[in-house]
Amino acid sequence: MYKKRMIAVVIPAYNEGRLIENTISSIPSFMDKIIVIDDKSTDNTFELILSLRNQLKRNGKNNSGKLIIIKHEKNRGVGGAIITGYKEALKLNMDVAVVMAGDCQMDPKDLPALLDPIVEGKVDYVKGNRLITKDVKKVMPGIRYYGNSILTILTKISSGYWHVMDPQCGYTAISTKVISLLPLNEIYRRYGFPNDLLTKLNVYNVKVSDVPVRAIYGQEKSGIKLYSYIPKVSFLLIKNFFWRMREKYIVRDFHPLVLFYLMGILLVPLGFLLGIYLVYVKYFSEIILTSPTVILCALFMLIGLLSLFFGMLFDMEYNRN
Repeated sequence: MYKKRMIAVVIPAYNEGRLIENTISSIPSFMDKIIVIDDKSTDNTFELILSLRNQLKRNGKNNSGKLIIIKHEKNRGVGGAIITGYKEALKLNMDVAVVMAGDCQMDPKDLPALLDPIVEGKVDYVKGNRLITKDVKKVMPGIRYYGNSILTILTKISSGYWHVMDPQCGYTAISTKVISLLPLNEIYRRYGFPNDLLTKLNVYNVKVSDVPVRAIYGQEKSGIKLYSYIPKVSFLLIKNFFWRMREKYIVRDFHPLVLFYLMGILLVPLGFLLGIYLVYVKYFSEIILTSPTVILCALFMLIGLLSLFFGMLFDMEYNRN
């Protein structure tokens, strides 16, 4: 128990045979439940977890079933494993569910920083932010750092949480009261899970904060293939943006920022295409360009960009708290 709150640690595990035992052993004693989800691993991950639980039972440290093992019969992705862990935390009447990867990338010393804002009632969802730490560029591989920075910008626009950074960090804590409100079966189940979750949280007006956590890279081997991961998540974020606009600012409530976004989304591409046409006319045809046509193109671009900026500004203001 942590400050009179029941805490569960959710550990999604897929082929983590090298590091899963170290991860579980590093969990502080104040955690009430350790829920490990084996996502149909093809190595010895499941056997190692079972062995560790039997060892804890022999030593009298797992009499209350602190270490809980769930095995997926079909691979559901990291998001699917986390959702299974969330559902189990609800069944066990936990107050907070923390997500830690099974590859020792997350420092247990950062747990109080993640838990305190929720325990104190300030926010309902806290996520780690590795990008704010001073040594992150030395520790995090360069391609991951810059790819993460791009996805951070896109996730801000998509989710509406403009103050949140490092959305790819899976080190998170969430109130189970919020979990009970979320449509868990509708959340994306692969590596874009944290990005999709943020969008869902915003529509439900959940208070979110991020806290600095240490970036750790060592023996783990990431299953993320950036050449396919970034396009997939980018498409997911674009789709989520339009879904959030509809659900939050039209269906559940109305805000004129959707009109600014709509005008910008229509006028900027129109101005861009008209500009390409004008370049073609100037250099590859005998048609004489007129000033009104050029001015119209410039107006489309200017009004479109201003509309987008105003839409973003209103979105930031609406989600300030």
